[in-house]
Amino acid sequence: MSIILMNPYVITALMVLCMVFFLVMGYPVAFVLGGLATIFGLIFIGPSVISFSMFEIYGTFSEYLLVAVPLFVFMGVIIEKSGLAARLYDAMHVILGRLPGGLAVTTVITSTIFAAATGVVNASVVTMGVLALPAMLKHKYNIPLATGSITAGGTLGVLIPPSVIILIYGPVAGISVGKLFMAAIFPGILLSLLYVIYVIIHCSIKPEHGPPLPKSEVNIPLSKKLYLLATSVLPVGLLMLAVLGTIFFGIASPTEAAGIGALAALLLAAAYKKLSFKNLKESVYRATTVSAMTFMILIGAGIFTIVFIRLGGNQVVENMLLSLPFPAWGILLAMLVIIFLMGMFLDEIAIIMIAIPIISPIADGLGYDPLWFALLVMVTMQTGFLSPPFALSIFYLKGVAPPEVTTSHIYKGVIPFIGLQILAIILLILFPELITWLPNLMIE
Repeated sequence: MSIILMNPYVITALMVLCMVFFLVMGYPVAFVLGGLATIFGLIFIGPSVISFSMFEIYGTFSEYLLVAVPLFVFMGVIIEKSGLAARLYDAMHVILGRLPGGLAVTTVITSTIFAAATGVVNASVVTMGVLALPAMLKHKYNIPLATGSITAGGTLGVLIPPSVIILIYGPVAGISVGKLFMAAIFPGILLSLLYVIYVIIHCSIKPEHGPPLPKSEVNIPLSKKLYLLATSVLPVGLLMLAVLGTIFFGIASPTEAAGIGALAALLLAAAYKKLSFKNLKESVYRATTVSAMTFMILIGAGIFTIVFIRLGGNQVVENMLLSLPFPAWGILLAMLVIIFLMGMFLDEIAIIMIAIPIISPIADGLGYDPLWFALLVMVTMQTGFLSPPFALSIFYLKGVAPPEVTTSHIYKGVIPFIGLQILAIILLILFPELITWLPNLMIE
């Protein structure tokens, strides 16, 4: 019996099954991963697992690049407090409202711009749920279409830089975060464009699902439209230039750019007269809370990964993947399917910490470009973020939705957008230059 239990395949299966069980039961991700690692480590490795845990905690808090996490989170919260999302939505609402499905198109484009200013998914989904959903319901929009556009647009924060997820992925995979930021720009724009095209075509075929706004709501002078653009879109452009521009031209590292972004966000909030002591206090508190949660997941998932690898789990997964009767592209698809399935149950940070140390070496061994593979993984993770039954973005939206919007409405609404994300993955596989072109132009 003891020989069977010491088999790496048995231990791997037990760890994975226990992880899924406790996550489905609703226990916090960080404590499930850290707790299981400790239990399995003590049973199969011994007391030395405590030393591994301490080294992991020390390593996490010693990683200079991760200083950017609280800075980018703080930047996102300040931007949210400044009312920029509402200004963006009002401007896009006036400019795009006459299109078929104009409010849904407005929601997607506003979410795209807002994602570039925050880099945090929950902020985008919740903010757009509060701003856009009541407006679409008021104008008799199809509820699944309305909720789908909000959740899909909001999850662009996973991908569009400055994404906190990219900050974590880079050190784990040994890839330049600056290059990952640049590589993520075109895939993010591609997804946003696919969403917009889908909404316009859908509402052209079924006008009752997304009727254009009446002229009375959008017929305003050109000077007013220019004013709205200057006070909403232009500040975001300057903020993106302050963060991504300094990285692209080699002026600042991602961590330094995060500091620049945080300062720019404070100046923007001051310009909008929203930089009160109350807002600043709340922003610091929220940034601290989100950052603490992020680091707890990083530590728990890191310990889990160390124990998993020490017990031979990585070798088990690698053997299973490489033994599949598929060519290299078939193994690539198998890895992406695994990431997709993990995204239905796990937080994206946990996915990175658990899966990337295992599958990245496999991808390298198959000859795939690490940067290209990283973006495929992140787009796939984003797809998992939308996929029922445990898609976090669905629960974020449900938390702020009116009573008439049911969870089944949101489930139904995300399905077409999941299909669009799969289409985007196919396009990125067929045209890798969409990922690699911009990073190759960077000044280092």
